[in-house]
Amino acid sequence: MFGKRSTQLKSPDELLDFVDTPSTAETVPIVNENRLVTLLKEDIATIRMDQAKTAVFNTLIDEIDLAELNKRDKANLHPEIREVVGQIISAKGMALSSNEQQSLTDDICNDVLGLGPLEPLLQDDSITEIMVNDANTVFIERNGLIERSDVRFTDNTRLMSLCSRISSTVGRRVDEANPMCDARLPDGSRVNIVVPPLALNGPSLTIRKFKKQALTMLSLIESGSLSPACAKLLEAAAASQVNILISGGTGSGKTTLLNTLSASIDKRERLVTIEDTAELQLPQPNVVSLEARPANMEGAGQITQRELLKNALRMRPDRIILGEVRGPEAIDMLQAMNTGHEGSMGTLHANSPRDAVIRLGNMIMLGNFGLSNTNVRCQIASAIGLIVQVARLRDGSRRIVNVTEITGIEGDAITMHDLFTFEYGGEDDHGNITGQLRASRIRPHLIKQATYFNREQDVLDAMGI
Repeated sequence: MFGKRSTQLKSPDELLDFVDTPSTAETVPIVNENRLVTLLKEDIATIRMDQAKTAVFNTLIDEIDLAELNKRDKANLHPEIREVVGQIISAKGMALSSNEQQSLTDDICNDVLGLGPLEPLLQDDSITEIMVNDANTVFIERNGLIERSDVRFTDNTRLMSLCSRISSTVGRRVDEANPMCDARLPDGSRVNIVVPPLALNGPSLTIRKFKKQALTMLSLIESGSLSPACAKLLEAAAASQVNILISGGTGSGKTTLLNTLSASIDKRERLVTIEDTAELQLPQPNVVSLEARPANMEGAGQITQRELLKNALRMRPDRIILGEVRGPEAIDMLQAMNTGHEGSMGTLHANSPRDAVIRLGNMIMLGNFGLSNTNVRCQIASAIGLIVQVARLRDGSRRIVNVTEITGIEGDAITMHDLFTFEYGGEDDHGNITGQLRASRIRPHLIKQATYFNREQDVLDAMGI
């Protein structure tokens, strides 16, 4: 059906030679020739622009002093880079339209001064996460849902160059000997990099974007993440120095809620935050932010969250905020909560409040501290006041689905009850999940602590009692 020629295709018009002419008027062609011609023209245009971009980029790199470039404020370098790019295009005699030249110049400025083709995604505030699987496969998260982006890199070499540039900004190196790296962009966005030989299809890059403005409790209410009554309870609990653990899956909004709750903390208190990769944006004036450090290439120099937590106790903190509890530092967090650092907070990966308690206990037991199961459960029951369970629902929305109070221990079991529970109500016409976060109308145990801080009425109002 398709005739093949040994000569290389010279122009889009020659595509017509590949398609047999119908022998009769009644025969319906199965190939839309005009569509194929259009597609081929688009492919040729794309290849042409990629080749032009590569040629200009390579010449530009030879012309500029990269060491000097890194010392200067990149925000003021765009005019200079644009001028040099224009000179290179003229010197090479490239026949580009004004739109093509503008597009090429923008791309190269993004490559040299930003994150290349990812730069428009970083500037789009509706995008919360960027996931680069390889040079030709980029996904984004928008409004809680993942979709494929049409952004791509010229090749894996250019993507690897970007990964190396990102890791170098935090004094780390990513290569075959060190194929994994956590880093942070200048705006605070969290970056994870995995390169070959671990990443089989080429370098992989994941960016959790840093919010330019911290969300408020009001904005969470307006987005449907929680009810006004639940917000009132959580604000009262945070202000009353109740120890709070936020539990949820990856990307469920744990750090966002932790940031939001911190706004209820008295500005006179001294806070120390501890994170693997800094993300928290606390509004208080007296905050010390600590970040764990991985080992260097020789395997030395590692500073763990547990070491930071132990040191934080010597810094006279009123509260300690642990970005994420992952391992044996769990025991130090509980001991801090039980020894004069009331109101401390942290997050944990778990699917339910009960699972959070179990996982917290397992972390401690795996640390080989010589504690019995009963001792561990007693420490958890006396340290944690509230567990707030957050979830990302299948429509992409992020919601608080449980607010659970730990009430004590009976025998070997930690006792708890739900103060708020999300009741699923179905879907609306647009596929959005509906439902209500209902109060249990139970008188919380934390009422005693809230009374001391003059927040008793807020708790009672929130619970509807």
